[in-house]
Amino acid sequence: MHIVLLGAPGAGKGTQADTLCEKFNLVHVASGDLFREAASAGTELGKKAKSYMEKGLLVPDDITISLIKEKVDGLGTAKGVLLDGFPRTLEQAKALDKNLEVRGKKVDKAVFINVSSDELLRRLSGRWICRQCQAPYHMQSAPPRVAGRCDKCGGELYQRADDTADTVKKRLEVYFAQTSPLIDYYRQKGKLVEVKGEGDPRVVGKGMLKALSGTKQE
Repeated sequence: MHIVLLGAPGAGKGTQADTLCEKFNLVHVASGDLFREAASAGTELGKKAKSYMEKGLLVPDDITISLIKEKVDGLGTAKGVLLDGFPRTLEQAKALDKNLEVRGKKVDKAVFINVSSDELLRRLSGRWICRQCQAPYHMQSAPPRVAGRCDKCGGELYQRADDTADTVKKRLEVYFAQTSPLIDYYRQKGKLVEVKGEGDPRVVGKGMLKALSGTKQE
């Protein structure tokens, strides 16, 4: 099974990805992680991706498609895949369909986690990460016990360049302008599953699984 997970930055895709991967035995492929890994490795593609991410812009299609294709092809055919954060444009979606078709595969479902712009801004602008273990924190909803320090390992907390308030606003503007057409693309194909992404993550997860099984959210 191949599932595409759609939603703006801060919609909770990472959290819900764990639920989907466990339920359907999927390999989680997150475009954001691939970008950061490539940037840390200092590859040519990584450097290019980093320059766009720091400005709050979408990484161009050619760079994104190359990184994702390399990752997916390397997984083989043993398991299904959950694509988190990809595709983000219609061109990427069509490139994905073509790549999967060559391998005798297809996108089975596209799950869209719908969250309001105000809630997205609140979530993202308060997010901090541990430099050592990458544990996430939120200054409003999940602050650390000691300011600036990780509860788990004591590491220093920092805010990613793409999580500052100004950059977050830009990221959301870019998302809604360039990514929203994907909703219509998958809806027209009869593959879209839309779930409400606000509230308790566990409730959101249950609603998502019910929607995928054909049962409407309560």
